[in-house]
Amino acid sequence: MRVLVFGNSGSGKSTHAKALVVGHGVAHLDLDAIVWEPGKVAVQRQPESIRASLDDFLSTHSEWVIEGCYGDLVEHACASCTELVFLNPGIQTCQANNRRRPWEPHKYASSAEQNAMLDALQAWVAGYCSRDDAWSYAAHRKIFDAHPGRKTEYVDALSIALRR
Repeated sequence: MRVLVFGNSGSGKSTHAKALVVGHGVAHLDLDAIVWEPGKVAVQRQPESIRASLDDFLSTHSEWVIEGCYGDLVEHACASCTELVFLNPGIQTCQANNRRRPWEPHKYASSAEQNAMLDALQAWVAGYCSRDDAWSYAAHRKIFDAHPGRKTEYVDALSIALRR
């Protein structure tokens, strides 16, 4: 099992990935852990360091679940996955999930620091369909449509919840 879960922030990637990891006992990589500088908010690591960390994870683990929104990294890992899962429940669902998100101590030093970033995150989520970067709907759609292997797209929160 090598499942790659991707979608917009708040789409349910972490919840879905964690359920798969618990259910199957496989390695887990949240791409946030390799993209951002440890202990710093919104400071991205060097691209070559990010790619090296992803390649190291892929070569070290025979079974895994990887989750994230980073289209370039998702595209890179696609060749190694046995299933591609695109969580695409819509902007309103993503924003509602972000508002309910508990404190993530692996990303933020405090819940206050996380809450201070919420408005910026919600604006970024709202731009998902209008952006043209590697983390946009257009990039995600292209990756999903081009993937020749097993793939599933979930477009509503109920389907995502039932899949876990």
